[in-house]
Amino acid sequence: MNAHTQSFSIAGAAGALECALDLPDSEQFAAPRGLALVAHPHPLYGGTMDNKVTQTLARSFLALGYVTVRMNFRGVGQSAGEHDHGNGETDDMALLLSHMQKQYPELPVALAGFSFGTFVQSQLQQRLIAQNAPAERLVLVGSAAGKWAMPPVPANTILIHGEVDDTIPLSAVLDWARPQDIPVIVIPGADHFFHRKLQHIKNLVVEMWHRRAG
Repeated sequence: MNAHTQSFSIAGAAGALECALDLPDSEQFAAPRGLALVAHPHPLYGGTMDNKVTQTLARSFLALGYVTVRMNFRGVGQSAGEHDHGNGETDDMALLLSHMQKQYPELPVALAGFSFGTFVQSQLQQRLIAQNAPAERLVLVGSAAGKWAMPPVPANTILIHGEVDDTIPLSAVLDWARPQDIPVIVIPGADHFFHRKLQHIKNLVVEMWHRRAG
């Protein structure tokens, strides 16, 4: 993502997984405020950890002082294996979380994802809830409702969607969010990839995080 991004790999069930780590500005933050894992869109349609929305989410958490980590899902970039419809990808994200928590054991955890990545992160959150160790909050952009069987998410989840998303219709996200009574933030004129609208994602995430903290 930038000159300071650190590349590393972890051992997954299907082989080595390519990961990227970014640390918050040490001059701005005396110590990291949290740990954020960011998940990318669908691997079979060109999704990688370098996707622009995924990188925007990573930058959002860096601006909040979070240690931020991304991973290429199975079969993407230097990651071994093949696409596993979200099941193996959730396993791999759980491994990444465990790996990072060994280095940063006291930090609160945030999970963020875009498109297919929202399916992975919402599944991971359900696992963490079952273990009585949920992430503090989720940020889901272009939620995969209607494409995959999205599980319910906590009430404090930040949902951001494009008004004219023709990959995952806004109506499908509203139908999923409505029974959970979770607000959906709609970006007017934004398509699925938020072309020329990326700045709204970062602004919203940073603002809502500070608002909650305040």
